[in-house]
Amino acid sequence: MRRIIWFRRDLRAEDNPLLSHEGDILPIFIFDTDILEKLSPNDRRVTFIFNALIRLKENLKTRGLDLALFYGKPTDVFRWLLAQESYHDVCASGDYDPYARQRDRDVSHLLPFTYLRDTYLFEPDEVLKNDGSPYLVFTPFYNRAKALFHPEHMAEAIAAPQTLIPYEYEGIHHIDGDTHTLLPPSLSSLGFSEQPLTPHQKLLPEEKLKRFASKLSHYPHDRDFMALDATSGLSSDLRFGTISIRRVLRWLVEQKKSGVDTEPFFRQLIFREFYAMLLAHFPRLTTQNFRYPFKGIENSDYFEAFFTARTGVPIVDAGIRELLSTGEMHNRVRMICASFFTKNLLLPWQWGERFFAEHLMDYDASSNILSWQWSAGTGVDPQPYFRIFNPYTQSGKFDQEGLYIKTHLPALSNVPTKVFSDEAALTKYTWDDYPHPIVDHRQSSKSVLEHFKSSL
Repeated sequence: MRRIIWFRRDLRAEDNPLLSHEGDILPIFIFDTDILEKLSPNDRRVTFIFNALIRLKENLKTRGLDLALFYGKPTDVFRWLLAQESYHDVCASGDYDPYARQRDRDVSHLLPFTYLRDTYLFEPDEVLKNDGSPYLVFTPFYNRAKALFHPEHMAEAIAAPQTLIPYEYEGIHHIDGDTHTLLPPSLSSLGFSEQPLTPHQKLLPEEKLKRFASKLSHYPHDRDFMALDATSGLSSDLRFGTISIRRVLRWLVEQKKSGVDTEPFFRQLIFREFYAMLLAHFPRLTTQNFRYPFKGIENSDYFEAFFTARTGVPIVDAGIRELLSTGEMHNRVRMICASFFTKNLLLPWQWGERFFAEHLMDYDASSNILSWQWSAGTGVDPQPYFRIFNPYTQSGKFDQEGLYIKTHLPALSNVPTKVFSDEAALTKYTWDDYPHPIVDHRQSSKSVLEHFKSSL
C-alpha cells in the first residue's frame, strides 16, 4: 500500500501512530498558508515548529525515513501529489477544531482519509452521557472519563517496518495552485524570521518531564503562584505533539508508583479533553455565546490599554508583558486577565480570544475559546456570569511578594509590594510612565452584572 502520512500536531518520531502501520510511505508536513498568512512574520510559534521539524527529520532518518516539507494550501498540495503519483490513502491524527475538520473533509474528497487517535486520549464521541449527549459540566465528564479510561488509552504506538517512497526530501516544496517551486529549507523562505525562544522552550519534552518530577508533589498548591516555577511547561509540546499525551500518562503512572498524588495533574489533562469535546460538538462556540446574549461593549481605547499593558492594574499588565515577550502566560494570570477584560473592561470576549490566539505559544483553539467563554460568563457553565475575579485580591494572594509583577514590570521594582493589591493606593500613587487604573473594580463589576441581567 502506498500511503501518505501527514504530520500535523504530532511532530515526533517516538510513540507516533503514523509510524505504526506497515507499507510504502511518503511522510509530509504542510506549512498551511491558510494559517500562516494570518500570522505576523515574527511569530515565535513558527520558529518552535521549524525547530521541531528539523529534529523530526533527523530522527526519521535514523529509521531510514525522511520528511518532505510543503508550503501551500493542503488541497493544492494533495492535488499536486496525486498528479505526480498514485496513493491509496492519507493517514493523519485527528484534529477537531472547526477549521481542521473542514480542511480534512476537503482533503478526503481527493483521497481516502484514515484518522488515527493521537492528539487526545478520547475521541469526541467517546465520553458522553448515557443518552448520547455531551457533558456540559466538567466534574461529571471527568468521572465518566476516569471510568472509561483503561491501559490501552496510554499504550505506546510501536513503529512498524516501513519503506520510504522516493521523493525530493530536501528543501521546501512551494505549491501554489498548479505551480511548484523548490525553496531553500529556511524560515525566511516562508516569510518568517527566526525568533528567540526562552531556555525552557528550547528544552526537549523529556527533559521537562524530568524537571517536573521534583515539583509534582507540590503541584496542587504551587501551581497557582505565578512567581513559582511549579508547572510542567508541557503545554506547547502537547499542542504541537513533540511529546505524546500517552507518554505523559505513562510517566504519571511511574510517579504514582513512587507515592506521588498524580490526580491533580491528571485532572488538568482531562480538562483539555473536555474542552476539545465541547468544541467538536458545538463548533459555533468559536465565535458565538453558548449562554446569554450580552456581547460586551466595544471600546477601542480600553482594548489598546489592555494589549499594550497600560491598564494601570499591575497583575494584568505584568501578564500581558509576559505574553508579548515570551509567548507564555501563567494559567492563573490568564484567568485574571480574561476576567478583567470581560468583566471590568466589558470588552467582547472574542477580541481577547483573538489577541491570545495571536501571541500564545501553546495556542489551542478549544482550550483558548472555551476558557474565554468561561471567563466571560457566556460558556457552558450553568450560572457563570456572577464569577468576577478581583485582580487586586488575586495579586495579594498569588503574588504575595510581588515577584511576578516586578519581573515583568521592572519600572515598578521599587514600589512597595502591598500597593499592588490595594486599588485605592494605586489610584493615588504617582510614578513615571505608569498609569492609574483605567476602571474602578467595584463599579465596573456592578456594571457588567447589570448588563447581563438586562440582557436575560
